[in-house]
Amino acid sequence: MDVGIGLPNALEGVRGRALVDWAAAAEDRGFAVLGTIGRIVFDTHEELMAFAAAAAVTERIALMSTVMVAPARQPALLAKQVATLDHIAEGRFRLGMGAGGRRDDYVVLDRDFDARGALFDAEIDKLRAAWRGEALDGADAPVGPLPFTEGGPPIVLGGGGPRALRRVGERADAYLAPPAPAGHVAQLYADVRDAADAAGRPTPRLLGVRYFALGDVDDEVRRNVSSYYAFGGPAFIERTYDSVLRTPDAISEALQAYADIGVEEVCLWPLSAGQDQLHALADITL
Repeated sequence: MDVGIGLPNALEGVRGRALVDWAAAAEDRGFAVLGTIGRIVFDTHEELMAFAAAAAVTERIALMSTVMVAPARQPALLAKQVATLDHIAEGRFRLGMGAGGRRDDYVVLDRDFDARGALFDAEIDKLRAAWRGEALDGADAPVGPLPFTEGGPPIVLGGGGPRALRRVGERADAYLAPPAPAGHVAQLYADVRDAADAAGRPTPRLLGVRYFALGDVDDEVRRNVSSYYAFGGPAFIERTYDSVLRTPDAISEALQAYADIGVEEVCLWPLSAGQDQLHALADITL
């Protein structure tokens, strides 16, 4: 099972150059993939721009949004941005997308939060059409460029509700399960397999994510969890905080449990921004 690490693009106090240095260090230490957490209405660095910078200073490591709130974005522009990034990264980018649960991410981009499921389905269709070189919505020519990857980068979908899992089975190249214990992930993936079978498609690959923080960084972890997940309320914040992998043994046990259920790759999101976290994780997992 491959192990990746998240860019700290959603953590308090992190600014641009630190993301570039983190990406270079992640490749140097041998991580398989760089992930990002993404929202619109929050003090985060935008994922695709962060990945373009990361791609410029790396050559091997894969790049994957884990996940982007895609239905809030305009499809033609997203198709052009992703194709451009796919060229800069020379085929190392995977587009991870989810519907998201925050209304304000949609409101500020003048998109309909209550229609996000339908928007998502239509957006996936438009992305694939654009990447095939088709003109969109009555335009005289394609938006371009054609992606570096023929047909476009792999589409990775997240989510845990019935409609989301059905969408994964019907449309995705891979499923990014939520940060949850292996038993729960296995239950969700069973629904993905059923949906793929019903659609006559190959079962999407199974990918995982978990939060981690090592050492004496509890105050920073609490600040980052509380600020990012404030919309979920106190109980959700506590559940997320309690799920953070805090010791080498906890990380190793979680990874083994994921491997046992067939997860092919796990991206570990940091909740502390110091690059010592990256090196400590590499010492444990690589």
